[in-house]
Amino acid sequence: MPQLWQSRLFSIASQVAKRSCLVFESKCIILLLPSRISGPSKAGSQHGNIFPASIADDCCRWVTDIRVGHLYVSAKFEIDSRSIKEDLEYKMKKIAFATAAVTLLLTGAASAADLAARPYTKAPVAMASVYNWGGFYIGVNGGGGWADKCWDIYNNLGAVVAPAFREGCHTASGATVGGQVGYRWQASNWVFGLEAQGNWADFTGSNSSLFFLGATNRTKVDAFGLFTGQVGYSWNNVLWYVKGGAAVARDKYEGVITGTGIVFDRASETRWGAVVGTGIEFGFTPNWSLALEYDHLFMGSRDVSFYNAIAPVGAFSRGETIRQDIDMVTARINYRFGGPIVAKY
Repeated sequence: MPQLWQSRLFSIASQVAKRSCLVFESKCIILLLPSRISGPSKAGSQHGNIFPASIADDCCRWVTDIRVGHLYVSAKFEIDSRSIKEDLEYKMKKIAFATAAVTLLLTGAASAADLAARPYTKAPVAMASVYNWGGFYIGVNGGGGWADKCWDIYNNLGAVVAPAFREGCHTASGATVGGQVGYRWQASNWVFGLEAQGNWADFTGSNSSLFFLGATNRTKVDAFGLFTGQVGYSWNNVLWYVKGGAAVARDKYEGVITGTGIVFDRASETRWGAVVGTGIEFGFTPNWSLALEYDHLFMGSRDVSFYNAIAPVGAFSRGETIRQDIDMVTARINYRFGGPIVAKY
């Protein structure tokens, strides 16, 4: 009987050696065996030839080496299947734990990789606040001025004076106050505008007549208006501008008996001319600005007819050619409507 079991054992071992793989508990036990297994060693030996084997997990390729021995004990080859199973279960638990850990790490890495990259945002360009001179504005002004007057008589009581006789010149000066309204528009640093200005004035002056002895010629400019276009250049809230256009002035003339104040004749006129000027303006709040301006009015020469202020009242007295120019300096304050600040990149 023992001989029969021994023969079967050798037959099984030879087949295993040829297959080199024995399936056990869904695992492949790779047996690194020689093509032949020698017989048992010395009688009574508990262990025969010892050969290595490897258990490979079909899934994860984890390999654990075990040593397998073939035993020849009373011609009986016994394998403790229970120990192998427990060993396999222990190793599979380690494999499962390691696999779970690796899977967790890979999942976390993949999730991090799937996160959208933080977009690159270009830093915003700094914006500079630029004073805007555009829009409607209204304001007041006040200052002083002077008007140069020269009188040449060309007719006296209907009689022609030829050539015209120079009676003399004087400067009429005084204060003025008024208002202005306008509109400006701005292109980059350039500012363009239109403006209408009206002023009350008290420019007065006189000189002794060189034609009438004991008489004084007296002048008063009591109002003027300006209608101008403007071109300016701004440095943020500072604006320098030039202006030009039409001017109109109301003049009053009188002949006075020197020392008595009695007016013997008078005349008045509304005279049109031209004006040029320049100014510098400073914006001290978003809507308010202050300016200082100079203007020169070219009023030219006009023939003016005088009429008696005494008997016979209203009769023609004389004819004078009067030349005049007006200069003035005014301070101005303006209020501008609309959004005063714009952003410049």
